[in-house]
Amino acid sequence: MASTVPPVCDFGTPAPEFALPGTDGRIHTLSGSRGARGLLVMFICNHCPYVKAVLERIERDARDLQALGIGVVAISANDAVQYPEDGFEAMKQLAQARGFSFPYLFDETQAVALAYGAVCTPDFFGYNADLQLQYRGRLDASRKETAPADARRDLFLAMEEVARSGRGPAEQIASMGCSIKWKAA
Repeated sequence: MASTVPPVCDFGTPAPEFALPGTDGRIHTLSGSRGARGLLVMFICNHCPYVKAVLERIERDARDLQALGIGVVAISANDAVQYPEDGFEAMKQLAQARGFSFPYLFDETQAVALAYGAVCTPDFFGYNADLQLQYRGRLDASRKETAPADARRDLFLAMEEVARSGRGPAEQIASMGCSIKWKAA
């Protein structure tokens, strides 16, 4: 599996709208997902080794950010025909088994992933309370293997700063992961 690195943060870019089905049986929207201090939109999937390496840390950081007033959603946009492990039923099973504290949404048409400019899993988009992009970086130093337990929590620290000041850090290290599995044209 080739790894892909997303572009750097384009500060101030507004969050694109979405209305996507969640594994909880509800439709989730941008306005309904935001927290009082911001929003974290994560593009993940079930099968990616980069996501699997950090899933526990994603869950931890999501809970910690929600406690700071940051809304959190995860979106899977992979082609579920070619990658059945990333299909909606498998997503439901994973979300239930792990007890996600955040909605896990299915972008079957891939329109939302395209609107956000998502390129890999995991890909993190951190917005302030005005839904302006402030973070487009990595979770931590993990790759296909989990980084040491004392690794710097890049995503959490950046979003903590966003919650406090409305601005993300000037220095950001891009995430890395498997490419989004786009449907054939």
